[in-house]
Amino acid sequence: MFQTAPDPMTDTPSTDLPPLPEFDLFAFTPYRLAVAAKRTSDELARQYRDRFGITIPEWRVMVHLAHSGKVSVRDIEARVAMEKYEVSRAAKRLREAGLIERRENPEDRRLVILALTPEGHALMARILPMARAHQAQIEERLGPAFAQLEAGLAKLLAETD
Repeated sequence: MFQTAPDPMTDTPSTDLPPLPEFDLFAFTPYRLAVAAKRTSDELARQYRDRFGITIPEWRVMVHLAHSGKVSVRDIEARVAMEKYEVSRAAKRLREAGLIERRENPEDRRLVILALTPEGHALMARILPMARAHQAQIEERLGPAFAQLEAGLAKLLAETD
């Protein structure tokens, strides 16, 4: 005769398991950094989504193109912490909206090169001042701690060999 395993969602936890070490998720730095990043990103995202209909992934692709010029999907993936499918999906929507263009790389036809169209450039000219203003608000909210945060982030983001 078969016995069914206890349902972990309804049954009392087994006393055979060792106790877990104490852990405060809300004091765990990686968790706090992720939450802070999401909140600050979402604050800005609401503004450009409401005014221009741009999503966070689309913003990341466009701002990278505005900064770097013509680049490959692979380059965007590496620099903006997005998966290939996210970059491809955002690029497709941006192409359909006429904000970016896609070309084959003449040196390697397997690579796709993306660039802002004149319409995409004009949109970024309107969005980037919003981003600068958002940055200024963050700096103001943090006051003197902002310089320390930036120094700490530089250390965390420094490439390691």
